[in-house]
Amino acid sequence: MEKLLKGQEIRFTEGLRIMKTKLAALQTSVSKSPAAEPYTVTCPSLEAPQYGRKFGSKYFVDHEVHFTCNPGYQLVGPSTRVCQENGIWTGANPVCKDISECSSNPCQNGGTCSEGVNHYRCSCPQNWSGSHCQHQVLTAPPEWSVMNDPGFSRKPRCAKIDQTQHCSCDAGFHMSGTSDNSICQDVNECEVYKLDGAPRLCMHACVNIPGSYRCSCPAGYKILGDGRSCEDIDECLVLQHNCTRGTTCINTGEGFQCVNPECPKAHGNVSYVKTSPFQCERNPCPMDSRSCHLAPKTVSFHYLSLPSNLKTPLTLFRMATAAAPGRPGPDSLRFGIVGGNSKGQFVMQRSDRQTGELILVQSLYGPQIIEVDMDMSEYLDRTFQAKHVSKVTVFVSPNEF
Repeated sequence: MEKLLKGQEIRFTEGLRIMKTKLAALQTSVSKSPAAEPYTVTCPSLEAPQYGRKFGSKYFVDHEVHFTCNPGYQLVGPSTRVCQENGIWTGANPVCKDISECSSNPCQNGGTCSEGVNHYRCSCPQNWSGSHCQHQVLTAPPEWSVMNDPGFSRKPRCAKIDQTQHCSCDAGFHMSGTSDNSICQDVNECEVYKLDGAPRLCMHACVNIPGSYRCSCPAGYKILGDGRSCEDIDECLVLQHNCTRGTTCINTGEGFQCVNPECPKAHGNVSYVKTSPFQCERNPCPMDSRSCHLAPKTVSFHYLSLPSNLKTPLTLFRMATAAAPGRPGPDSLRFGIVGGNSKGQFVMQRSDRQTGELILVQSLYGPQIIEVDMDMSEYLDRTFQAKHVSKVTVFVSPNEF
Protein backbone atom coordinates (compact mmCIF):
# COMPACT_ATOMS: atom_id res chain seq x y z
CA MET A 1 0.00 0.00 0.00
CA GLU A 2 2.83 2.43 0.84
CA LYS A 3 4.54 1.70 -2.52
CA LEU A 4 1.22 2.30 -4.36
CA LEU A 5 0.64 5.65 -2.63
CA LYS A 6 4.27 6.65 -3.19
CA GLY A 7 3.92 5.93 -6.94
CA GLN A 8 0.71 7.97 -7.23
CA GLU A 9 2.35 10.90 -5.41
CA ILE A 10 5.31 10.84 -7.80
CA ARG A 11 3.02 10.74 -10.85
CA PHE A 12 0.91 13.64 -9.45
CA THR A 13 4.02 15.76 -8.79
CA GLU A 14 5.36 15.08 -12.30
CA GLY A 15 1.98 15.99 -13.91
CA LEU A 16 1.87 19.24 -11.88
CA ARG A 17 5.40 20.13 -13.06
CA ILE A 18 4.49 19.54 -16.71
CA MET A 19 1.32 21.66 -16.35
CA LYS A 20 3.34 24.58 -14.87
CA THR A 21 5.84 24.34 -17.75
CA LYS A 22 3.04 24.53 -20.35
CA LEU A 23 1.39 27.50 -18.59
CA ALA A 24 4.73 29.37 -18.51
CA ALA A 25 5.30 28.73 -22.26
CA LEU A 26 1.76 29.91 -23.06
CA GLN A 27 2.24 33.12 -21.05
CA THR A 28 5.54 33.83 -22.84
CA SER A 29 3.99 33.36 -26.33
CA VAL A 30 1.10 35.71 -25.44
CA SER A 31 3.45 38.45 -24.20
CA LYS A 32 5.52 38.22 -27.40
CA SER A 33 2.57 38.35 -29.82
CA PRO A 34 2.26 41.60 -31.85
CA ALA A 35 -0.06 44.28 -30.52
CA ALA A 36 -3.44 44.47 -32.11
CA GLU A 37 -3.70 46.93 -34.94
CA PRO A 38 -5.45 50.15 -33.91
CA TYR A 39 -8.98 50.39 -35.22
CA THR A 40 -9.37 52.92 -38.02
CA VAL A 41 -12.56 54.97 -37.76
CA THR A 42 -14.48 55.39 -41.01
CA CYS A 43 -17.84 56.89 -41.86
CA PRO A 44 -20.48 55.16 -43.98
CA SER A 45 -20.37 55.75 -47.74
CA LEU A 46 -22.40 58.64 -49.17
CA GLU A 47 -24.35 58.74 -52.41
CA ALA A 48 -24.69 61.67 -54.81
CA PRO A 49 -28.08 63.38 -54.60
CA GLN A 50 -30.53 62.74 -57.42
CA TYR A 51 -29.86 65.24 -60.25
CA GLY A 52 -26.47 66.07 -58.69
CA ARG A 53 -22.88 64.94 -58.25
CA LYS A 54 -20.57 63.99 -55.39
CA PHE A 55 -16.86 64.84 -55.10
CA GLY A 56 -14.73 62.84 -52.68
CA SER A 57 -14.28 59.10 -52.19
CA LYS A 58 -12.41 58.82 -48.87
CA TYR A 59 -14.43 58.27 -45.70
CA PHE A 60 -11.78 58.59 -42.98
CA VAL A 61 -11.84 61.06 -40.09
CA ASP A 62 -11.46 64.76 -41.15
CA HIS A 63 -12.03 63.90 -44.83
CA GLU A 64 -14.66 65.89 -46.72
CA VAL A 65 -17.26 65.09 -49.37
CA HIS A 66 -18.71 67.86 -51.55
CA PHE A 67 -22.03 67.99 -53.39
CA THR A 68 -23.26 70.04 -56.35
CA CYS A 69 -26.37 69.98 -58.54
CA ASN A 70 -26.85 69.70 -62.28
CA PRO A 71 -27.86 72.83 -64.23
CA GLY A 72 -31.50 73.60 -63.56
CA TYR A 73 -31.37 72.38 -59.95
CA GLN A 74 -30.57 74.09 -56.67
CA LEU A 75 -28.79 72.44 -53.72
CA VAL A 76 -30.85 72.31 -50.52
CA GLY A 77 -28.76 71.33 -47.50
CA PRO A 78 -25.01 71.34 -46.81
CA SER A 79 -22.64 71.42 -49.79
CA THR A 80 -19.88 69.81 -47.69
CA ARG A 81 -19.97 67.01 -45.09
CA VAL A 82 -17.01 66.06 -42.86
CA CYS A 83 -16.30 62.62 -41.32
CA GLN A 84 -16.13 62.98 -37.50
CA GLU A 85 -14.20 60.92 -34.97
CA ASN A 86 -17.39 59.15 -33.88
CA GLY A 87 -17.86 57.76 -37.41
CA ILE A 88 -20.81 60.08 -38.20
CA TRP A 89 -20.93 62.66 -41.00
CA THR A 90 -21.70 66.28 -40.17
CA GLY A 91 -24.97 67.69 -41.49
CA ALA A 92 -27.76 65.89 -43.31
CA ASN A 93 -28.10 64.47 -46.81
CA PRO A 94 -28.56 67.35 -49.31
CA VAL A 95 -31.09 67.22 -52.15
CA CYS A 96 -31.24 68.89 -55.57
CA LYS A 97 -34.45 70.84 -56.08
CA ASP A 98 -35.73 71.70 -59.55
CA ILE A 99 -35.66 75.46 -60.17
CA SER A 100 -37.71 77.39 -62.66
CA GLU A 101 -35.79 77.72 -65.92
CA CYS A 102 -38.16 80.45 -67.08
CA SER A 103 -37.34 82.72 -64.13
CA SER A 104 -34.25 84.01 -66.00
CA ASN A 105 -36.40 85.08 -69.01
CA PRO A 106 -34.41 83.05 -71.58
CA CYS A 107 -36.80 83.75 -74.48
CA GLN A 108 -35.88 86.82 -76.51
CA ASN A 109 -37.82 89.15 -78.83
CA GLY A 110 -41.20 88.60 -77.18
CA GLY A 111 -41.02 84.81 -76.99
CA THR A 112 -43.13 82.93 -74.41
CA CYS A 113 -41.40 80.50 -72.03
CA SER A 114 -43.09 77.27 -70.92
CA GLU A 115 -41.70 74.83 -68.33
CA GLY A 116 -41.06 71.17 -69.12
CA VAL A 117 -39.45 68.24 -67.34
CA ASN A 118 -35.85 69.40 -66.71
CA HIS A 119 -36.06 71.84 -69.61
CA TYR A 120 -38.00 74.79 -71.00
CA ARG A 121 -39.38 75.72 -74.43
CA CYS A 122 -39.71 79.07 -76.14
CA SER A 123 -42.76 79.80 -78.30
CA CYS A 124 -41.58 82.46 -80.74
CA PRO A 125 -43.66 85.24 -82.37
CA GLN A 126 -43.91 85.56 -86.13
CA ASN A 127 -40.64 86.24 -87.98
CA TRP A 128 -38.48 84.88 -85.11
CA SER A 129 -37.02 81.39 -84.59
CA GLY A 130 -34.34 79.52 -82.64
CA SER A 131 -34.20 77.91 -79.18
CA HIS A 132 -34.30 81.39 -77.60
CA CYS A 133 -36.16 83.21 -80.44
CA GLN A 134 -32.83 84.81 -81.30
CA HIS A 135 -32.90 84.41 -85.10
CA GLN A 136 -34.98 86.58 -87.42
CA VAL A 137 -36.82 84.57 -90.08
CA LEU A 138 -36.30 85.90 -93.59
CA THR A 139 -39.43 86.40 -95.67
CA ALA A 140 -37.56 84.97 -98.66
CA PRO A 141 -35.47 81.75 -98.66
CA PRO A 142 -31.85 82.30 -97.56
CA GLU A 143 -29.74 83.16 -100.58
CA TRP A 144 -26.61 81.09 -101.04
CA SER A 145 -25.51 83.22 -103.97
CA VAL A 146 -24.68 86.92 -104.23
CA MET A 147 -27.07 88.52 -106.75
CA ASN A 148 -26.93 92.29 -106.31
CA ASP A 149 -23.21 93.09 -106.23
CA PRO A 150 -21.37 93.47 -109.57
CA GLY A 151 -18.10 92.53 -107.86
CA PHE A 152 -19.53 89.03 -107.28
CA SER A 153 -20.67 88.47 -110.91
CA ARG A 154 -18.64 87.37 -113.92
CA LYS A 155 -19.27 86.57 -117.53
CA PRO A 156 -19.16 82.83 -118.28
CA ARG A 157 -16.60 81.21 -120.53
CA CYS A 158 -18.44 80.03 -123.64
CA ALA A 159 -17.42 78.00 -126.70
CA LYS A 160 -19.32 76.55 -129.68
CA ILE A 161 -18.95 72.82 -130.07
CA ASP A 162 -20.81 71.09 -132.93
CA GLN A 163 -22.92 74.19 -133.55
CA THR A 164 -23.92 74.22 -129.85
CA GLN A 165 -22.75 76.83 -127.36
CA HIS A 166 -21.38 75.51 -124.09
CA CYS A 167 -20.73 77.90 -121.14
CA SER A 168 -19.06 77.30 -117.79
CA CYS A 169 -18.14 79.23 -114.63
CA ASP A 170 -15.00 79.41 -112.55
CA ALA A 171 -14.80 77.49 -109.27
CA GLY A 172 -16.85 79.24 -106.59
CA PHE A 173 -19.46 80.53 -109.09
CA HIS A 174 -22.68 79.07 -110.48
CA MET A 175 -24.57 79.67 -113.71
CA SER A 176 -27.62 81.93 -113.57
CA GLY A 177 -30.06 83.24 -116.18
CA THR A 178 -31.05 81.78 -119.57
CA SER A 179 -28.85 80.03 -122.13
CA ASP A 180 -28.88 83.18 -124.26
CA ASN A 181 -28.24 85.57 -121.38
CA SER A 182 -26.35 83.68 -118.68
CA ILE A 183 -24.08 85.05 -115.96
CA CYS A 184 -21.84 83.52 -113.28
CA GLN A 185 -22.92 84.44 -109.76
CA ASP A 186 -20.71 83.92 -106.69
CA VAL A 187 -21.58 81.05 -104.36
CA ASN A 188 -21.72 82.22 -100.73
CA GLU A 189 -19.89 79.27 -99.16
CA CYS A 190 -20.58 80.57 -95.66
CA GLU A 191 -24.34 80.31 -96.20
CA VAL A 192 -24.14 76.98 -98.05
CA TYR A 193 -22.44 75.34 -95.08
CA LYS A 194 -25.06 76.76 -92.72
CA LEU A 195 -27.90 75.37 -94.84
CA ASP A 196 -26.37 71.93 -95.32
CA GLY A 197 -25.56 71.47 -91.64
CA ALA A 198 -21.93 70.74 -92.50
CA PRO A 199 -19.05 71.29 -90.03
CA ARG A 200 -18.10 74.91 -89.45
CA LEU A 201 -15.84 76.34 -92.11
CA CYS A 202 -14.20 78.69 -89.60
CA MET A 203 -13.46 78.61 -85.91
CA HIS A 204 -14.90 82.11 -85.48
CA ALA A 205 -16.39 84.00 -88.47
CA CYS A 206 -16.71 83.22 -92.17
CA VAL A 207 -16.37 86.07 -94.72
CA ASN A 208 -17.55 85.50 -98.27
CA ILE A 209 -15.30 86.76 -101.10
CA PRO A 210 -15.74 86.42 -104.91
CA GLY A 211 -15.24 82.76 -105.79
CA SER A 212 -14.22 81.67 -102.30
CA TYR A 213 -14.27 82.62 -98.60
CA ARG A 214 -11.90 83.54 -95.80
CA CYS A 215 -11.99 83.13 -92.03
CA SER A 216 -11.60 85.96 -89.55
CA CYS A 217 -10.83 86.01 -85.84
CA PRO A 218 -12.02 88.37 -83.10
CA ALA A 219 -9.85 91.23 -81.86
CA GLY A 220 -6.93 89.93 -79.83
CA TYR A 221 -6.59 86.75 -81.91
CA LYS A 222 -4.61 85.81 -85.03
CA ILE A 223 -5.44 83.36 -87.81
CA LEU A 224 -3.29 80.22 -87.91
CA GLY A 225 -1.63 78.57 -90.90
CA ASP A 226 -4.65 76.38 -91.68
CA GLY A 227 -6.66 79.53 -92.50
CA ARG A 228 -9.48 78.42 -90.18
CA SER A 229 -8.27 78.35 -86.59
CA CYS A 230 -7.73 81.28 -84.22
CA GLU A 231 -5.01 81.69 -81.60
CA ASP A 232 -4.93 84.24 -78.80
CA ILE A 233 -2.30 86.97 -79.10
CA ASP A 234 -0.30 87.28 -75.88
CA GLU A 235 -0.10 91.06 -75.67
CA CYS A 236 2.04 90.79 -72.53
CA LEU A 237 4.64 88.62 -74.27
CA VAL A 238 4.92 90.75 -77.41
CA LEU A 239 4.74 94.02 -75.40
CA GLN A 240 1.49 95.19 -77.05
CA HIS A 241 0.05 96.60 -73.82
CA ASN A 242 -0.12 99.91 -71.97
CA CYS A 243 0.42 98.70 -68.40
CA THR A 244 2.23 101.35 -66.37
CA ARG A 245 5.23 100.80 -64.13
CA GLY A 246 4.29 99.08 -60.89
CA THR A 247 1.54 97.01 -62.54
CA THR A 248 1.74 93.56 -64.14
CA CYS A 249 0.28 92.58 -67.50
CA ILE A 250 -1.97 89.48 -67.47
CA ASN A 251 -2.90 88.00 -70.86
CA THR A 252 -6.61 87.22 -71.36
CA GLY A 253 -8.81 86.08 -74.22
CA GLU A 254 -9.28 89.06 -76.58
CA GLY A 255 -6.90 91.32 -74.63
CA PHE A 256 -5.02 91.85 -71.39
CA GLN A 257 -5.43 93.18 -67.86
CA CYS A 258 -3.07 95.39 -65.86
CA VAL A 259 -3.06 94.26 -62.20
CA ASN A 260 -1.44 95.48 -59.01
CA PRO A 261 -2.85 93.45 -56.10
CA GLU A 262 -2.75 95.11 -52.68
CA CYS A 263 -2.15 93.49 -49.30
CA PRO A 264 -4.99 93.42 -46.74
CA LYS A 265 -5.25 96.68 -44.79
CA ALA A 266 -3.80 96.71 -41.28
CA HIS A 267 -6.26 96.21 -38.42
CA GLY A 268 -5.49 95.81 -34.73
CA ASN A 269 -2.21 93.93 -34.34
CA VAL A 270 -2.44 92.47 -37.87
CA SER A 271 -0.45 94.02 -40.71
CA TYR A 272 1.12 92.76 -43.92
CA VAL A 273 4.15 93.47 -46.07
CA LYS A 274 4.40 92.78 -49.81
CA THR A 275 7.25 90.34 -50.45
CA SER A 276 6.65 89.97 -54.22
CA PRO A 277 4.21 91.38 -56.82
CA PHE A 278 1.75 88.55 -56.00
CA GLN A 279 2.57 87.66 -52.35
CA CYS A 280 1.92 89.30 -48.97
CA GLU A 281 3.21 88.03 -45.61
CA ARG A 282 1.95 88.87 -42.14
CA ASN A 283 4.29 90.82 -39.88
CA PRO A 284 5.33 89.07 -36.61
CA CYS A 285 2.52 88.91 -34.04
CA PRO A 286 2.70 89.93 -30.36
CA MET A 287 2.87 86.81 -28.20
CA ASP A 288 -0.44 87.56 -26.46
CA SER A 289 -2.46 88.45 -29.59
CA ARG A 290 -4.68 85.49 -30.46
CA SER A 291 -6.49 87.39 -33.24
CA CYS A 292 -3.17 88.05 -34.98
CA HIS A 293 -2.14 84.39 -34.88
CA LEU A 294 -5.52 83.40 -36.36
CA ALA A 295 -5.16 85.85 -39.28
CA PRO A 296 -3.73 84.50 -42.58
CA LYS A 297 0.04 84.11 -42.43
CA THR A 298 0.36 84.57 -46.20
CA VAL A 299 -1.94 85.98 -48.89
CA SER A 300 -1.13 85.14 -52.53
CA PHE A 301 -2.74 86.33 -55.78
CA HIS A 302 -3.24 84.21 -58.90
CA TYR A 303 -4.78 84.92 -62.33
CA LEU A 304 -6.28 82.46 -64.83
CA SER A 305 -7.65 83.03 -68.34
CA LEU A 306 -10.31 80.53 -69.50
CA PRO A 307 -12.47 80.09 -72.62
CA SER A 308 -16.23 79.75 -72.32
CA ASN A 309 -18.07 76.45 -71.92
CA LEU A 310 -15.24 74.24 -70.64
CA LYS A 311 -16.10 70.60 -69.93
CA THR A 312 -16.41 69.85 -66.21
CA PRO A 313 -15.23 68.71 -63.72
CA LEU A 314 -11.85 70.37 -64.27
CA THR A 315 -9.04 71.00 -61.77
CA LEU A 316 -7.92 74.64 -62.05
CA PHE A 317 -5.64 75.27 -59.04
CA ARG A 318 -3.79 73.41 -56.28
CA MET A 319 -2.73 74.44 -52.77
CA ALA A 320 -0.04 72.52 -50.87
CA THR A 321 2.21 72.85 -47.83
CA ALA A 322 5.85 72.05 -47.16
CA ALA A 323 7.77 72.04 -43.88
CA ALA A 324 10.87 74.18 -43.41
CA PRO A 325 14.14 72.21 -43.05
CA GLY A 326 14.59 70.97 -39.49
CA ARG A 327 11.03 71.84 -38.44
CA PRO A 328 8.08 69.42 -38.16
CA GLY A 329 5.39 70.04 -40.73
CA PRO A 330 1.63 69.95 -40.09
CA ASP A 331 0.05 66.54 -39.72
CA SER A 332 -3.38 67.73 -40.84
CA LEU A 333 -4.70 70.27 -43.36
CA ARG A 334 -8.13 71.73 -43.94
CA PHE A 335 -9.18 73.49 -47.14
CA GLY A 336 -12.16 75.68 -47.97
CA ILE A 337 -13.61 78.47 -50.13
CA VAL A 338 -13.90 81.56 -47.92
CA GLY A 339 -14.78 84.43 -50.28
CA GLY A 340 -15.17 85.81 -53.79
CA ASN A 341 -18.14 86.29 -56.09
CA SER A 342 -18.54 82.72 -57.40
CA LYS A 343 -21.99 81.11 -57.21
CA GLY A 344 -21.43 77.41 -56.68
CA GLN A 345 -19.31 76.91 -59.81
CA PHE A 346 -16.32 75.67 -57.75
CA VAL A 347 -15.58 73.20 -54.94
CA MET A 348 -12.40 72.75 -52.89
CA GLN A 349 -11.37 69.09 -52.61
CA ARG A 350 -8.46 67.41 -50.78
CA SER A 351 -6.47 65.36 -53.34
CA ASP A 352 -3.91 63.86 -50.94
CA ARG A 353 -2.52 64.40 -47.44
CA GLN A 354 -0.68 67.63 -48.32
CA THR A 355 -2.66 69.04 -51.29
CA GLY A 356 -6.07 70.58 -51.97
CA GLU A 357 -7.59 71.26 -55.42
CA LEU A 358 -9.95 73.94 -56.73
CA ILE A 359 -12.32 72.14 -59.10
CA LEU A 360 -14.64 73.78 -61.67
CA VAL A 361 -17.95 71.88 -61.51
CA GLN A 362 -20.20 74.14 -63.63
CA SER A 363 -19.42 75.56 -67.07
CA LEU A 364 -18.61 79.28 -67.27
CA TYR A 365 -19.67 81.69 -70.01
CA GLY A 366 -17.98 85.02 -70.73
CA PRO A 367 -17.21 87.71 -70.79
CA GLN A 368 -17.03 87.85 -66.99
CA ILE A 369 -14.52 88.04 -64.14
CA ILE A 370 -14.91 85.60 -61.23
CA GLU A 371 -12.99 85.76 -57.96
CA VAL A 372 -12.48 82.79 -55.63
CA ASP A 373 -10.76 83.07 -52.22
CA MET A 374 -9.45 79.79 -50.74
CA ASP A 375 -7.76 79.06 -47.43
CA MET A 376 -5.55 76.26 -46.15
CA SER A 377 -5.34 75.76 -42.37
CA GLU A 378 -2.45 73.80 -40.84
CA TYR A 379 -2.80 71.68 -37.68
CA LEU A 380 -0.24 69.81 -35.58
CA ASP A 381 -1.57 67.32 -33.00
CA ARG A 382 -5.02 68.84 -33.68
CA THR A 383 -3.75 72.29 -32.66
CA PHE A 384 -4.10 75.20 -35.11
CA GLN A 385 -0.74 76.37 -36.44
CA ALA A 386 -1.28 78.79 -39.34
CA LYS A 387 -3.59 79.74 -42.20
CA HIS A 388 -2.76 80.67 -45.81
CA VAL A 389 -5.11 82.39 -48.29
CA SER A 390 -4.95 82.21 -52.10
CA LYS A 391 -7.02 84.71 -54.11
CA VAL A 392 -7.71 83.43 -57.63
CA THR A 393 -9.12 85.73 -60.32
CA VAL A 394 -10.57 84.00 -63.42
CA PHE A 395 -10.99 85.97 -66.66
CA VAL A 396 -13.62 84.14 -68.77
CA SER A 397 -13.47 84.85 -72.52
CA PRO A 398 -16.68 85.16 -74.58
CA ASN A 399 -15.18 82.65 -77.04
CA GLU A 400 -14.96 78.87 -76.72
CA PHE A 401 -11.34 78.81 -77.94
